[in-house]
Amino acid sequence: MPRMLRLAATLVLSSLGTILQPATVARAAAMPEVAAGDASTDYLIGPGDLLRIFVLNNPDLGAEVPVRPDGKISTPLVPDVVAVGKSPALLAKEMEFKLSEMVRNPTVSVIVATAASSLSQIRVVGQAANPRAIPYRSGLGVLDVLIDVGGLSQFAAGNRAKIIRTTSSGTTEIKVRLSDLINKGDIRQNIPLRPGDVLVIPEARF
Repeated sequence: MPRMLRLAATLVLSSLGTILQPATVARAAAMPEVAAGDASTDYLIGPGDLLRIFVLNNPDLGAEVPVRPDGKISTPLVPDVVAVGKSPALLAKEMEFKLSEMVRNPTVSVIVATAASSLSQIRVVGQAANPRAIPYRSGLGVLDVLIDVGGLSQFAAGNRAKIIRTTSSGTTEIKVRLSDLINKGDIRQNIPLRPGDVLVIPEARF
């Protein structure tokens, strides 16, 4: 008898698992996806950037607009929304919230068509062959920037270079040995860069 009871209990549990599984899958599918990565690495919109705004199933509400000097943009039904200092994803969420008063379940996408502000640039100062500001692009590293500026000048102290990075928590300095990267192939020095970084290359001491 106990054996029969155990068998019956096993069958009941198996049946319950079959019944509950679709509900469990549906609940997991409905859960919002959690964004991965450090939010501080997101691109921050700045004055002069050109943005493309798309509203799913409502093309008339989209637009291609520049970020004005006051830091705002205007699109159909969403006038004068602050864009400067926000990531495209955050701006899209805020526009969805504003549009939801007039449009049912709006889905907004924001794309930076042209990055033109200082927030979107990597500035190279000091002893580079051609020190200048470089537009940020996804995946940009120190080696890419060195190629863009023509490498180090003959007076550069490459191994005393540093990256100055400003985040919401303050300004930090990251040491980078450029000479070892170029001459020894030390790929550890090919540090990924973020929008707004400043690469400082000092002059060698004689």
